[in-house]
Amino acid sequence: MNVLYIISVLLLAVPTKEVELSAKVINVIDGNTLEVLTEEEETVKILLSDVDCPENGQLFYDEATSFTKKTALKKKVTVQMKGKDRWGNKLAVVILKNGESLNHKLVEEGLGWAYKSEDSKLNGLENKAKQNKIGLWSQEETEAPWIYRRKQTMLQAKGR
Repeated sequence: MNVLYIISVLLLAVPTKEVELSAKVINVIDGNTLEVLTEEEETVKILLSDVDCPENGQLFYDEATSFTKKTALKKKVTVQMKGKDRWGNKLAVVILKNGESLNHKLVEEGLGWAYKSEDSKLNGLENKAKQNKIGLWSQEETEAPWIYRRKQTMLQAKGR
């Protein structure tokens, strides 16, 4: 077997160390998308990992975006980088000055879904919000943002 192939497989199997940044939130794009300015003066756009908030045009979009602005905008945070999604977006957990996770707070307030999460606390917060009919869970039916995005893509005219 090719030695180079074996080495590359072994290198891919080694877990990467999470990067942690001190930063200031300089822009809130929507409930789970922010731009931060690092101590090195680099602007980084991040998506909150394991959380998906309503899209523009969905119920609770404004509430989720406002909550993120009120909670994090112009504030110093710790950003725990978690890698990238399949589209290359940088994923992160944002820790607020009081030590709480913005990711957790959004789900706890019923303003986001625990999306494909292995974080048992995050999943528990979503279940609790559902049981207590908080935020988006106060509605009889909610459409997950990933389904909404798919429908919007399907409605767009196909180019020839």
